[in-house]
Amino acid sequence: MRKLHFQPIKDKADEIVNAVIATEEVSSCKKEFFALHLVCEELIVNVASYAYDEDADGYLDVEIEKSPAEITIRFKDGGKKFNPLEREMPDTSLPLEERSIGGLGILLTIKQMDSVNYEYSGTENILTIKKTISNEK
Repeated sequence: MRKLHFQPIKDKADEIVNAVIATEEVSSCKKEFFALHLVCEELIVNVASYAYDEDADGYLDVEIEKSPAEITIRFKDGGKKFNPLEREMPDTSLPLEERSIGGLGILLTIKQMDSVNYEYSGTENILTIKKTISNEK
């Protein structure tokens, strides 16, 4: 298992995304790379932007496990307790001008990943995503 620790995270979302997708575990998932990149970017930007109060730098721990059949990425932060899976999913059938703001990122995450799980443990938000990986070159 690869463990990455980022602190501070304020204004560092791009740097964190690049570090996560550059790991051998993620970058070797050729067919799944675009979906993993997109979802990691969405989740990391949300933590960096909303998990902590304005004056807090915060932290984000990312754990990555890869087996021949699956990649698991776990995001842990000590920010405000927030379960994105409890948020009402946006109605994408509505015209853009009638949709409420927000929620598309978690919808995208759920649609792109095979499993998305949230838990709050101790003082940490833990969001775990899993994606089945192809062994084809």
